Amino acid sequence: MCYSAKVKAEYNAFVRLYNSRIDIEAFYELYWRRKKKQGPLLKIPKAMDALFANPQSDQEREIKVLIDEFNAEQASAFEQELFKQRRRLADAERTLQTKTTKAATESKRIASDKIDWGLGKLADLRRTEPKDRDSRIFPGHCAPVMVWEGGERVIKPMRYQCRPEGKPAFYDTKYPGTYNARRDNLEGFWKGQFGRTHGVLIVNAFYENVNRHKAEGRELSQGEEVQNMVLEFRPRPEQDMLAACVWSRWSGPDGEELLSFAAITDEPPVEVAAAGHDRCIIPIRPEQVDAWLRPEDRPVEDLYAILDDRERPYYEHRMAA
Repeated sequence: MCYSAKVKAEYNAFVRLYNSRIDIEAFYELYWRRKKKQGPLLKIPKAMDALFANPQSDQEREIKVLIDEFNAEQASAFEQELFKQRRRLADAERTLQTKTTKAATESKRIASDKIDWGLGKLADLRRTEPKDRDSRIFPGHCAPVMVWEGGERVIKPMRYQCRPEGKPAFYDTKYPGTYNARRDNLEGFWKGQFGRTHGVLIVNAFYENVNRHKAEGRELSQGEEVQNMVLEFRPRPEQDMLAACVWSRWSGPDGEELLSFAAITDEPPVEVAAAGHDRCIIPIRPEQVDAWLRPEDRPVEDLYAILDDRERPYYEHRMAA
């Protein structure tokens, strides 16, 4: 399962390379819902917020206001929690000056940990210089996805975990792995999206959970417990990959709307399998983008042919930071 990926959040990359249009209304709706806490909880990576750091239009300026207001609310919440934990720490230290108790020792440890966590969150929220992790998405995070709409390529923000149209909201917890769509199940579980709603995501790295002993190419030793590790896979030479996706526009009973997607995965190349993982994203060729984004009336054989005629870079791996 591709549980995490590093995406190209700069929608200008889509615009420049693929002459696509930004669905600015969809971006505004996303940020408005987050600010108003309406609908499903949506996490937006810092790299996507950065798209609107220097707004060029009235709509972009409105989005920037929503981002700033949300960040101010988050900062206030972190500051209140820090005040609470600093008071807790001071109380515990006063108690420990006269008597060492298990409760006071534990309270001091918890308060110290929460203070460190809160300071880190506050610093990260206020940080303006970009970091590599800003573009990394996990299930539940949003990312810009290119689709075909109204006769043109359009960029829409979507959640990375697909909730199929017509399904109840509890599908998110009943099927937590729906951020990936297995190629061998496209005509099964994903029959409502495959051949109907396709997209692409610009990815330049992906991350996988693997068993340490498998990554090291050995069997478990007697009495050894299975250990998990996270590997980062990057194509060599470095390049942006157009990961094939399916997506859905879900509408709830109260009128809420959710755009969400899943990355299509397939059997891994030799080097990914040797590193201990059994799945891999499918990077389609740039010349196949329009054919993939416009699947209507195409035989499924043609769609599978696009997935088979994929880019096949060599994936170098390392321990994830």
